[in-house]
Order: sequence, then C-alpha cells, then structure tokens
Amino acid sequence: MRHMKAGRKFGRNTSHRRAMFRNLAGNLVLHGRIQTTDAKARELSRIADRLVTRAVRLGDDLTVDIGKIKDEDERQRVVARRVHAQRQVARFLPKHLTRTIDEDTIEDVDIVHRLFHEIAPRYLERVKNDKGGGYTRIIKLLPRRGDNASMALIEFVGNEDADEVQTDNAEA
Repeated sequence: MRHMKAGRKFGRNTSHRRAMFRNLAGNLVLHGRIQTTDAKARELSRIADRLVTRAVRLGDDLTVDIGKIKDEDERQRVVARRVHAQRQVARFLPKHLTRTIDEDTIEDVDIVHRLFHEIAPRYLERVKNDKGGGYTRIIKLLPRRGDNASMALIEFVGNEDADEVQTDNAEA
C-alpha cells in the first residue's frame, strides 16, 4: 500500500524523475508556461509553487534596495536571507538555461535570478494561505494525437499572455 507516499513515480527511478522535474521547473521559470501531460503538470505545480513560496517568504527583503539600508547589521541580515533562499532554490533548479529568441540569437538566462527578480515579486501582494502556493494554473488541452495522452498547459498565474491562451484553447 502507498499510504503517506505523496507524488507519482512515472515509471522512472528517483534520479531520472528528479532530473525530469528539474528540467520542467527550469523551463517553466524560463518561458512562463509549458505544455506537458496532465499528470506531469499536476506534479510540477507542487514543485513550482514550493520554489516560488521560498522566494515570496522573503517578503520585503526580496525587493528592498540593499544600498539604501543604513544599518550594517540589517543590511547583512537581508543579504544573508536572500543568499540562503537563492541557494536553497538553486539546489533544485538548473543554474542556466538557453532560450532561442530567433533563428540566429540564443540567450543564456540565469534561472534563479529570474525567479527571484521577475517572477516572485509579482506575488508579494497576493493573498496566500498558510502553506503558500497557488502560483500556477493548469489548463487542460486536447489529447495528444499519437498516444491520446491527456495534455495540459501549465503557467504562472498573472502571466501577461494568459488571456491569449484561454481564447486559443477555446477555439481548439
């Protein structure tokens, strides 16, 4: 019996499963949304919410300008909290991923920096429950043509292009 055993195995061993979700989470942070199977999207939502929660729990320390803090002890505390949270997230996320802008241009993106400086500040004002979370949205798509697997689009809530996806999905 699988009592108290949260999470799916996906027919993979631990290291393969961890690598798969590490890459999925990195690509979700990089692109803001990805298309995958429904089961993987549900598990990825748990992981991505934990990563964003780690950054959001910094609160005001996430967005404060360190150069404007007068007290040296306070400055060191803020820096230490930021570095600690970034290192905890960096244990799971890949350091850099490349994104193709057009056929000739490839951009190298620091995933941890993007999570802490672009994604997490969007959710500081969001009303959170005690455990955090609720930062991702899963939109079901039509089944995959080859094997009829249920597909889903996972994206961060508050994504600027969310309305565009809703209309595209309605037409399909």
